[in-house]
Amino acid sequence: MTAPAALDDTPAARKREQRGWYWYDWANSAFPTTVMTVFLGPYLTTAAETAAAGRAYVDVLGLDVRPSAYYSFVVGVAAVVQIIVMPVAGALADHTGRKRELMTLFAYLGAGATLCFWFVTGGAYLLGGLLFVVGNVGFAAAFVIYNSFLPEISTPADRDRVSARGWGFGYLGGGLLLAINLALFLQADALGLESATAARIALASAGLWWGGFTIIPLLRLRNRRALARGSETAGQAVGRSFRQLGRTIRDLRRYPLTLAFLVAYLIYNDGVQTVIAFSATYADQELKLPQEVRIGAILMVQFVAFGGALLLGRMARSFGTKRVVLGALVAWTAVVAVAYFLPQGAALPFFALGAAIAIVMGGTQALSRSMFSHVIPAGKEAEYYSLYEISDKGSTFLGSFTLGLALQYTGSYRLGIMSLMIFFVVGFVLLALVNLPKAIRAAGNEVPERI
Repeated sequence: MTAPAALDDTPAARKREQRGWYWYDWANSAFPTTVMTVFLGPYLTTAAETAAAGRAYVDVLGLDVRPSAYYSFVVGVAAVVQIIVMPVAGALADHTGRKRELMTLFAYLGAGATLCFWFVTGGAYLLGGLLFVVGNVGFAAAFVIYNSFLPEISTPADRDRVSARGWGFGYLGGGLLLAINLALFLQADALGLESATAARIALASAGLWWGGFTIIPLLRLRNRRALARGSETAGQAVGRSFRQLGRTIRDLRRYPLTLAFLVAYLIYNDGVQTVIAFSATYADQELKLPQEVRIGAILMVQFVAFGGALLLGRMARSFGTKRVVLGALVAWTAVVAVAYFLPQGAALPFFALGAAIAIVMGGTQALSRSMFSHVIPAGKEAEYYSLYEISDKGSTFLGSFTLGLALQYTGSYRLGIMSLMIFFVVGFVLLALVNLPKAIRAAGNEVPERI
């Protein structure tokens, strides 16, 4: 399949596509903020508790699972499915050249599943879990294709600016919808709404927001020519994608320090993602904080995180990227430790903890991506970053299953959150052991002045 023969690729046409491209970040950011970070964890946990009706466990495909552990296991399963689906989505996009159509398919699959949270009432925890897996997979697959448009709509010199604008626009979009939902909760009584109904409205609103604003990029983004693969079928393209992933993993053996960095990143980023995903559930189930406090704290995090990323970027230029990331991991360890001791109803300390998370959150991930760029062999950037993306988007499964098992066997949210400390400690040690200048030279790259 090919794009139309006459494709306007002038700077003006590319700028039009860039402006449309930004809007997808604005659209899909509703899912990680409103759904994953704030509302779904507490709501699904409550649904599982309702279904348990006083019993210690609920049935999940024949297994006895504590209601408190249910959401953790669902997030872990969704992450595993993401790892499988993302390379398939990328291979199909490369093979067919129909990036816009495939992005439409996955985006509206995710948005539709999110909208259907409106029907998760009472003890329908299994339906809620299934919808989350579908929505999360749609989110990840569409995001892979969305990212693949970046090299096509921008020049190498312009790419950082375009990427950063999309990222910042996403924070604004996710934050704005969260603010609207906070206002809804504050006025729920005046509107005659129960808290469960308000939560369902908030969850469904993320699907409407995601699907509605996705129309803008779909109207502006354009397909280019598919990769030349001869008579290769779509199924062969998917198989080739997995074979390429296997070759990249095998190739990593030639660069053991690059592999060591990637393993360290996988472990500490798993801790980061899990803390972010379960902070609202911890605040609800363990700290007993009201919904408006939880939403307000997450809303604050959305806007402080942008400034935190800029701050850590400045610090990296002064002290070196690796040192700053190691310092951030110490801060993450301290955050988890302090969270263990927070008393119930401690709203102000929870806000302070949220501010600390916000400062290190964006910087940890942005600086890690920068470090990885230095230890990639020249000419293999795309395939190594595909592996990095899988590690980034799918890395929640280890932390989620660890937290889930801690909750399953202890029933304690405080012990559960403490179990995540191991990811930051082990990640710190492994990153500290990586000789970064040696890794950069081994990859054939020039060592920066500060790294």
